[in-house]
Amino acid sequence: MTEPNHSSDESYRPLILSIALFGSTLALTGIFHYWRTHLSVWWVEVGFILSAAAAISVLISEACDPFADAAQWVGCRLRLPPSVRGATLDAIASSMPELFTGIFFVIVALFGSQDQAQRMIDSAEGYGSTIATCAGSSIYNLILIPAVCAIAVSYSRRNRPQIEVSREVIHRDGMWVIVTQIGLLIFLFQPKLEWWMGLVALIAYAVYVAHLYLATRQFRAKLDAREITPDTPNETASMFFGSCQVRLNGYTSGIVLLVSTLVAALACYLLVDLTNQSAEKLGVSPFFVAVILTAAVSSIPDTFMSLGSARRGDDSGAMSNVFGSNIFDICIGMSIPLLVSCYLNDWQPIELVGTNGETLSGVVGLRVFLFLLTAIAMGCMWYFRRITCRTGWFFCALYASFVGYAVLGALGIIDA
Repeated sequence: MTEPNHSSDESYRPLILSIALFGSTLALTGIFHYWRTHLSVWWVEVGFILSAAAAISVLISEACDPFADAAQWVGCRLRLPPSVRGATLDAIASSMPELFTGIFFVIVALFGSQDQAQRMIDSAEGYGSTIATCAGSSIYNLILIPAVCAIAVSYSRRNRPQIEVSREVIHRDGMWVIVTQIGLLIFLFQPKLEWWMGLVALIAYAVYVAHLYLATRQFRAKLDAREITPDTPNETASMFFGSCQVRLNGYTSGIVLLVSTLVAALACYLLVDLTNQSAEKLGVSPFFVAVILTAAVSSIPDTFMSLGSARRGDDSGAMSNVFGSNIFDICIGMSIPLLVSCYLNDWQPIELVGTNGETLSGVVGLRVFLFLLTAIAMGCMWYFRRITCRTGWFFCALYASFVGYAVLGALGIIDA
């Protein structure tokens, strides 16, 4: 490890800002936690939830940033094209929270449950929160992240004030997003979820990776023919809120990936605990807390990663990360927790439909929003091949409607 150069105020700023942000969110969490032991009012509980969620999101971002640096270094060494790196390594780096969150939801739900009938109920509730997180994150990624990127570059990138959606990305990754979203909708319409469905999703992701390998071979051929210039990878990864820089090589990159994964796993466990506590305190279903709060917090790394790519002018990398994250969330983030839940429940299926014939609360509305918002977003991207500032604000309004549905459903005002 090499110490950062503190010869000027500029070198201190990222470190000071990161520590100040994390420290302030922790302090707010502590203050609201003290108040909630003395005051039993809704605004104190909401303040605690939001401040704790902010602290966890900072921790998740700090875990995923060095992971992304190390993953980029590995991708450049493997001579992967930027769009493939965005769809695989960057997507995995930014989608780790959804995967770990889903696994912890099902483990926590089934931990200590002995009665078989109760285990069936607990497995449905735990995996229901996983569905809410991954599907909510899918909507967040596809709607809000492109909107944020388009609005940001409209002010900071005057020469090209919109996000360009390249033909390669929309035809390859966009088509896979549509295929996986259709699969997810079919998945959500099943009364019972069997373990083999998770295996099918894993196989689908393997086919997607094989498709990307074809693009990688073409890219490497152009590199060998010197038709294009290879990317220069980051030589260091920033760790511990930027307090030290780790020089990357074949050995240290593996250590960075491992440490980042462990920190992200810890943060996701705290996020699951916060979600379950918040649902209990507010008297609402964990599904609705997960579909808004957990999905948004776990998608923070995706937001910053795509925004960083867009500001550097790498629109293909930004959009590939968005699409790749969605594909990863659906094929990996939902399948592995399904396999874990079925294994812990003696390979019994998870029932999304109760004994009264009613679907699990929240799933019906989620199906509708998932279909409509995906169709609108992909239609705009496919037709216009760009996302302008105006389109970005339109996407923000779409996401606000989704949040409104979840809030009204949680309060019981509408039948969700």
